[in-house]
Amino acid sequence: MLAPLPWGREVIEGILPHRDPFVWVSRIVAIEPGASIEGELDVPTDLDIFRGHFPDHPVLPGVIIMEALAQAASIAVLQSPELRGCIGFLTGIDGAKFRRQVVPGDTVTLKATIVKSSRRLVVADVEASVDGEVCATATQKYVLAPKE
Repeated sequence: MLAPLPWGREVIEGILPHRDPFVWVSRIVAIEPGASIEGELDVPTDLDIFRGHFPDHPVLPGVIIMEALAQAASIAVLQSPELRGCIGFLTGIDGAKFRRQVVPGDTVTLKATIVKSSRRLVVADVEASVDGEVCATATQKYVLAPKE
């Protein structure tokens, strides 16, 4: 049985193997297990990464946005009963486009639609946005492996 939404850090860490400082999903607000998900990432103003990227114009790196989207998609996939207990490894990003910068204090909406899913391979169309404005889109691919 699924916990009531929204899901916070405790539920997210019960699904994903990631831990601080590399959990890039703050909460899950909607999910259709194995099919789609909507989550959010609160971008802290004091995130250490901004000391170097860039000190005078802090911007969340695109690779972190892609990782946040992959983590959200993985949560949706790993809720399918036959895939619980697996780890999703990002193996490809196709057609990535970055349209808006993400800055400290933003809340990024993370959406993923699972296009293909098998016991071994997952393909998801993903989109990140802030206040309804699209930041990034891509098609991501993941390979699933048992945790052991």
